Amino acid sequence: MLRVTFIHQSSFVVETDTKQIVFDYFPASAIREPVFHGKEPLFSADKPLYVFASNCHGDHFSKEVLKWAEERETHYFFSSDIRPVLGKGQGQNIKYLGPNTSCEANGVKVSTLRSNDAGVAFIVETDGLTIYHAGDLSVWNVDSDGNRLYADLYGGGYKRQIRGLENRHIDIGFVVLDPRIGAGAYKGIEYFLTHVDCDLVFPMGCWEDYRAIESFRRLPQIVRLKDKVIDIDRDNIIFNID
Repeated sequence: MLRVTFIHQSSFVVETDTKQIVFDYFPASAIREPVFHGKEPLFSADKPLYVFASNCHGDHFSKEVLKWAEERETHYFFSSDIRPVLGKGQGQNIKYLGPNTSCEANGVKVSTLRSNDAGVAFIVETDGLTIYHAGDLSVWNVDSDGNRLYADLYGGGYKRQIRGLENRHIDIGFVVLDPRIGAGAYKGIEYFLTHVDCDLVFPMGCWEDYRAIESFRRLPQIVRLKDKVIDIDRDNIIFNID
């Protein structure tokens, strides 16, 4: 089986036959409504959790995820900028990863890219899948009309990191589409979609402005690729993938 659940903001759960992989969880009450029904999270009881946090920002990480290990087998893979947030005495079962590093543990292979905002982006390989989660790696510095990209893009930032994906196949990509940027909101996800061999792209970081996803899918340069872009319209939506 392969199931993807959009929790909220940049948080997703990917469930395979053997694992549940959680990206960038933080309490949904910080946005609008609970993502958990009652006290139990939307996780299968018989599969271990693999929890990833791409950076220490409050919309990507919560200490709450550490409590999950009290109830079930849980493995943590955190960006190294989270270590100071936790302090001493926490995180004995956590692997911290800096930019452009890799590790292999507990049945998963993990590598990272350097974010041009904070922390890392993750490439996760397990159960025959390759999953990309951008974290806060995107095109951020755009002028008011969205046409001029600053040196962090052309000088190596975003494009340099994404080039590391151009010769590999990605099954699922979680990629930033932030409408707050205005005219430049689509620059990062457009570059990813047109330069990376990725089967399914889930826009994230939309701050609940899901209309931006459909607007992106209608762009003339994207129409031929729009079926790869998943149309998310609410929290807690589940996608069963063949």
